[in-house]
Amino acid sequence: MAISVRICSLAAPAFSFRPTTKQRGLAIALSLGASLVGNSALAQTANVLTRSDVPDKVAKRRTQKESDPATKLRNCQLKQATRLVGGSVLAGSASMPPARCDSTNEVATNRAQKKIDPFARFENLREKGMWLNIPGPADTIDQDKGGVRSALADVGIGYVGGTVNSLVNNQLPSAAGTRVANQSYMGQNPTFGTVNFVIVTYDLSRFGIPDGQIIVGAEQQYWTWKPGGPDRLGINVIAYYQTFFDRKLELKMGYLRNQNEFAGTVVGGNAAASVLGPSSNILYQAGMSNNAAPTPALNLKYNFDDHLYNRLSIQRSLSPDGQYAQITENPTGLNWSTANAGILWLDEAGYKNKAAPGLPETWVRAGIGFNNSSFTNLEYPEQPRTNANSVYYFAADRQLWQSDVQGLAHRGIYGGFSVMYAPPDLNKVSQYYELRLYAKGLFDSRPSDQIAIVATNTVWSNFAVGSALAQGHLAHRDSTAISGTYTAHLAPGIYGSVGLTYINNPTSITHTRETGHALNLFVSTSIFF
Repeated sequence: MAISVRICSLAAPAFSFRPTTKQRGLAIALSLGASLVGNSALAQTANVLTRSDVPDKVAKRRTQKESDPATKLRNCQLKQATRLVGGSVLAGSASMPPARCDSTNEVATNRAQKKIDPFARFENLREKGMWLNIPGPADTIDQDKGGVRSALADVGIGYVGGTVNSLVNNQLPSAAGTRVANQSYMGQNPTFGTVNFVIVTYDLSRFGIPDGQIIVGAEQQYWTWKPGGPDRLGINVIAYYQTFFDRKLELKMGYLRNQNEFAGTVVGGNAAASVLGPSSNILYQAGMSNNAAPTPALNLKYNFDDHLYNRLSIQRSLSPDGQYAQITENPTGLNWSTANAGILWLDEAGYKNKAAPGLPETWVRAGIGFNNSSFTNLEYPEQPRTNANSVYYFAADRQLWQSDVQGLAHRGIYGGFSVMYAPPDLNKVSQYYELRLYAKGLFDSRPSDQIAIVATNTVWSNFAVGSALAQGHLAHRDSTAISGTYTAHLAPGIYGSVGLTYINNPTSITHTRETGHALNLFVSTSIFF
């Protein structure tokens, strides 16, 4: 109380002094107030008042700095201190709440901490309409060095390219040092493959077309075992994309690879993390186009809401004689059609949500396809071709555990399965089953790596197996495989994968006594620019 009386006795007479004396008295009072509240910012404010600024200049400066969060904070602190030094106000200060300065302080802090993503402007230039995730500009070796990507983005152009190089080799003792003249499966002899591509997009939304985009791409591939490829140089994609009705309806048409639009056959959905991972060719034999064999198509996707969708495609089928026949006849991919190829109708319904804090990622999809191409009838191979093939599939993936809920929500452990069926009288692969367990960013020190364990079972057509047995061949009714793969994100745009796959019956239907099993070591590098 003695201190309070002293302050009041100094403050009251001060109003009868000259203007300079007033300012000094007020400065003294404020300094004493600052010592009471322990605020150094208040003492600095008192020092400002001792200068010879005239009142109108002070008011002008206050008006000019009104929008500055730091100034708002100082003013708030000054008001709080004034309440402490003001006569009767001081007496009741103990029961009065402090001034609300925290909101202004929070705004200033948030603005200072907010980070601007320099690559956000390129997101609209990535290819649209796919489920497959090709690494974006931030995850490339060139990023925006020299401002080249920015200069192209200024005129609406985006790009992505990559080179994927793989080596597969059987590790079983029976295969060591042996080179087979007529290789019958990948890895029987050391098998090397390289796939190189570039995709360029042009933004049409700048002209008022909702999400409008033109996509053009080219691809080159080479394989030491030709049935694994075969070699080609041609288009990858030529497409037009846009949306309607506030993104309820998506349209994509041109030379498409529906492998990246339907089914979701790549484990984890990352193009860099599963290059030669387990996936059935049952969809390709049914006519679905892919990266090595794009075909003319028109795709429509209707989004009922943010999660539920239905996707329809009218696509020129691949050759009914298979992928190898398709690429051999049409290596550039520019031909409108190939021999005996008709129309493939595809429809997929699904539910999908991306991972978010506390919300695990989920993707459930079911599809059906009808193909009117002329297929060889495996039950009656001597009869004319049949024009009524079909394929059916169901697949689901679910995030089982989130390891970084409040940070990168997609990190964690996932599980999934796929079931596919095609009639055995027209398709060599009649059934396909897959179980998968995989992890994204399992280790804090490796948040972009992926680990996958996948088990598959491929069931061959009973008509094709029976025909092979009738001709005196050794034949098997199915092939079973289990694989483990680790994909490391080594640097921006650079991935390395290593895996081991055990296969029971690695060949297609017929086999020899030496080809009953395989243990394939798989090594690959993926580089994106």
